[in-house]
Amino acid sequence: MTEYLSFEKAIEALDQSAAALRRTGERPDEAAQLEERSKRQLAFLYSKLTPWQRAMVARHPARPHFNHYVAGLFDDFMPLGGDRAFADDQAVLGGLARFQAKRVVVMGHMKGDDTASRLRHNFGMAKPEGYRKAIRLMDLADKFGLPVITLVDTPGAFPGMDAEERGQAEAIARSTERCLSLGVPMIAIIAGEGGSGGAVALAAANRVLMLEHSIYSVISPEGCASILWRSASRAADAAEAMKITAAELLSLGVIDRIVYEPAGGAHRDHDLTIKRVGVAIAAELSAIAGLSAGDLKAERRRKYLEIGR
Repeated sequence: MTEYLSFEKAIEALDQSAAALRRTGERPDEAAQLEERSKRQLAFLYSKLTPWQRAMVARHPARPHFNHYVAGLFDDFMPLGGDRAFADDQAVLGGLARFQAKRVVVMGHMKGDDTASRLRHNFGMAKPEGYRKAIRLMDLADKFGLPVITLVDTPGAFPGMDAEERGQAEAIARSTERCLSLGVPMIAIIAGEGGSGGAVALAAANRVLMLEHSIYSVISPEGCASILWRSASRAADAAEAMKITAAELLSLGVIDRIVYEPAGGAHRDHDLTIKRVGVAIAAELSAIAGLSAGDLKAERRRKYLEIGR
């Protein structure tokens, strides 16, 4: 069953009316008309979402998560766990796999699909050991010449005291540094929320792709509003001011490609979303496959130095 967002009430009413008619078996023509009307209104609504509405879509619990992309795009996935220092952080998953018959390292944030798994994966908020696991996987990719593909979906790194005591800021910085120093191609996909340094630590790539209704920002809209206006209730204003949407970030040079979502968002059609992400990854990998390690590093450095100029 679809979980409707607050701005989708009209769509929900149409769908419920159509479903009621389908259950009774009465007036099938009227039910079909309601369903068609719902589709048209949904497409129109999603063509003009505000930044805050896009943030709500990016956070939808039914969006495809890391496990869905791995199942849909990668073969022979072999998960590798642990940072070889403290623990195996379940907020960041990764391992060896094949993408269209090519060996790669794939990793990303995992939010979870239900209450139990969300708690197990800490809602995608990694601790230092998660970023040190990512560094270990990138070291492995560099050693064996394997492209790195990352799927970013996190509200931010975990802000708890235990994470700070174990060097959260240092781990994020070193993970970001390792992204930039890789001698192999790296593709990052902002699949949902790209929150703060916790996202950048897995996204400082040669190519950054972003789903149409994802968001990518230095702080959450609520956090920004709390700082600027002393009230999280102005999150919508903050989202507007921060330029967090895919179209805005593409124009600023922060990302390189938008992957367009099915009508009504990725949560309404996992298969089509994952297929489109796969096509985009393949195209970007092909574009940089022939570059040497030095060229890849130089291109990555140039890309990030030019942002904001």
